[in-house]
Amino acid sequence: MAVPLSDGERRKQISVRGIAGLGDVAEVRKSFNRHLHFTLVKDRNVATPRDYFFALAHTVRDHLVGRWIRTQQHYYERDPKRIYYLSLEFYMGRTLQNTMVNLGLQNACDEAIYQLGLDLEELEEIEEDAGLGNGGLGRLAACFLDSMATLGLAAYGYGIRYEFGIFNQKIVDGWQVEEADDWLRYGNPWEKARPEYMLPVHFYGRVDHTPEGVKWVDTQVVLAMPYDTPVPGYKNNTVNTMRLWSAKAPNDFNLQEFNVGDYIEAVLDRNLAENISRVLYPNDNFFEGKELRLKQEYFVVAATLQDIIRRFKSSKFGCRDPVRTCFETFPDKVAIQLNDTHPALSIPELMRILVDVEKVDWDKAWEITKRTCAYTNHTVLPEALERWPVSMFEKLLPRHLEIIYALNQMHLDRVAALYPGDIDRLRRMSVIEEGDCKRINMAHLCVIGSHAVNGVARIHSDIVKNTVFKDFYELEPEKFQNKTNGITPRRWLLLCNPGLADVIAEKIGEGFITDLSQLKKLLDFINNETFIRDVAKVKQENKLKFAAYLEEQYKVKINPSSMFDVQVKRIHEYKRQLLNCLHAITLYNRIRSDPSKSFVPRTIMIGGKAAPGYHMAKMIIKLITSIGEVVNNDPYVGDKLKVIFLENYRVSLAEKVIPAADLSQQISTAGTEASGTGNMKFMVNGALTIGTMDGANVEMAEEAGEENLFIFGMRVEDVEALDHQGYDAREYYDRLPELRQAIDQISSGFFSPRDPGCFRDVVNMLMYHDRFKVFADYEAYIQCQGQVDQLFMDPREWTRKVIRNIACSGKFSSDRTITEYAREIWGVEPSATKIPPPNLPRD
Repeated sequence: MAVPLSDGERRKQISVRGIAGLGDVAEVRKSFNRHLHFTLVKDRNVATPRDYFFALAHTVRDHLVGRWIRTQQHYYERDPKRIYYLSLEFYMGRTLQNTMVNLGLQNACDEAIYQLGLDLEELEEIEEDAGLGNGGLGRLAACFLDSMATLGLAAYGYGIRYEFGIFNQKIVDGWQVEEADDWLRYGNPWEKARPEYMLPVHFYGRVDHTPEGVKWVDTQVVLAMPYDTPVPGYKNNTVNTMRLWSAKAPNDFNLQEFNVGDYIEAVLDRNLAENISRVLYPNDNFFEGKELRLKQEYFVVAATLQDIIRRFKSSKFGCRDPVRTCFETFPDKVAIQLNDTHPALSIPELMRILVDVEKVDWDKAWEITKRTCAYTNHTVLPEALERWPVSMFEKLLPRHLEIIYALNQMHLDRVAALYPGDIDRLRRMSVIEEGDCKRINMAHLCVIGSHAVNGVARIHSDIVKNTVFKDFYELEPEKFQNKTNGITPRRWLLLCNPGLADVIAEKIGEGFITDLSQLKKLLDFINNETFIRDVAKVKQENKLKFAAYLEEQYKVKINPSSMFDVQVKRIHEYKRQLLNCLHAITLYNRIRSDPSKSFVPRTIMIGGKAAPGYHMAKMIIKLITSIGEVVNNDPYVGDKLKVIFLENYRVSLAEKVIPAADLSQQISTAGTEASGTGNMKFMVNGALTIGTMDGANVEMAEEAGEENLFIFGMRVEDVEALDHQGYDAREYYDRLPELRQAIDQISSGFFSPRDPGCFRDVVNMLMYHDRFKVFADYEAYIQCQGQVDQLFMDPREWTRKVIRNIACSGKFSSDRTITEYAREIWGVEPSATKIPPPNLPRD
């Protein structure tokens, strides 16, 4: 078995991490010691590992500052069109290593830290993840920021600086327990507060219609304090900005005349205002209509739009008025991308500012708004669509409600003119849903208020056009586009899998790092024995390293020569972790029924968080851990099968498990996963995929050839046909003995002997109201897993398929995705020009 190189040895032989010049190393050491002394006020006798991490973080940050300032000067002078990516989530993970990679500083830092008698990897592990997201949508935003900077776009990410990000997950007695994520406890070395740009945000109040125009009065004010985080491009000296807003109470908060007596109480009440940015809502693909969440959505939008307009007005080449009130050119200088409907209030808020504040004519303002905004749809699940009660708007945002009513009237008048007498179409297309509780459909608002609407994988964009927004597509087909998601190859290949990146660079050079389509060149080496051996060796090293990590962190021993079969993603019924469970039980039963037979050994790893209020998802976690209890302690099974629940799955754990995976499970019911991005990360890191024809899996199969993935199960048409005919789970239960045995075991308490009825809700759901048809795909899935086993027994053929997958993964770079957004939605061209570094004079 391959002996893993120490990280130090591995890094020294790596070309793609930047050559460590002696001057650089000395400079890093000097800067490190200076920060330890002056910033952290410690000496080597009393410094803790955390002090060393902060000293290094500040050292690396110093290298960003000059480039950051220069990038912003460069934008001010050139006045390019600015791209504003608005998202309630940015799932950034750790920043240190990513910054070193993108600045080409990794080897210099590694050597300097080694000379100081410290271990870089140990310091990297001290950093907290910035967990300001739930999953795919938030991580996509983070990958997009990396690509926008690497492509030289004048882009800004705008969101909320949550004091508490996604909860930390603990497993106690097999159950998920949530713990607050106090990620800012020790401070955040990467952010810079900008109190000088603090802005007011208004809530509540009432609307006055006066001869001078509309006034929103008697509001409550909360201040938005910006915190800026640098976003470096890959070795191009561009450093963009992510600006996150934090809520602050104004100093006169609750101290108005009526409250004179209770000064102490009034000061304590400041918390109420500041709660707006306290915590991330932990729901993925689920809408919970809470007032605090609506406040968060308006808070980020109101602060951001004021900032955008301030920057537009003060730009060097705007309109010629001294106080620039001409907004004609606004859409030529500003693009606003709405990451799902969460920032949908941008549409009525921009209208409010243009009409009420800037006194732009209504129709002109509407044209400007539509040309500026574009909307990305991320899901077709009905329970995820945002539908806010009108009564909540009436109280919280009365002026915005008036504007939405007016926009809707305009929209419905147009529909009525085109489809006279079609009342049902008007009802379907209205932004306002009538009923017991009148609601505002935010997706409809986004579609009418945007010039472009996109899905995030081809199959998803088709579903959007044919079902969710069918009527809107018939009205304005030119609005609808596809932009298949992607991932940044810097974090998801270079940073997390340096061994593989190096083996690739040896064969095809380093161009793939910024042009992932170059991986196609690896097809020339598909029969090259040394290359096949090198790729397999890197995978084995990654597996040994991850096995050691699991043993150290969770005291679980696994067999590193077993197949690492991994499903990591949020726990949700549509993602069908239950199908994976049924396979694990089936394998277990097969081993038990003939222990002497030879089996392909597997370690099944499942990880992911369940929304705290999602009962079924929490039951699924309990089922996984319970299966693990039985399987992992059965002497008949031994090393043949292990079932591991990966606790507290997050970005930094993904960076460890994905490079070690052999098999990637992407098994959602066809038509439910909009795209998926984990699927792409596994593909580029040399795992093979078992999956349904859903989301981006369809395009992965198209790129690599369907025969190089393990595709199984119903297609979208089959699911529709089954819906039409009526899905009857019992039919499969009666017909398939292995399925029946597994369900009976879950049901009888075989996996929960101390509480035999523990899983009755799960069984009841699977048997009588399973929207995602787990049983319908069981037989095909088990059969397909048999093919996986067959191939795994032939390591050379397995690795050849792996190489073909890696070679065909180039399409799934977020650089390609962002280039398409830039050209087809934002109307800007990516630029390859390097801004001169801070040590060179400017042009």
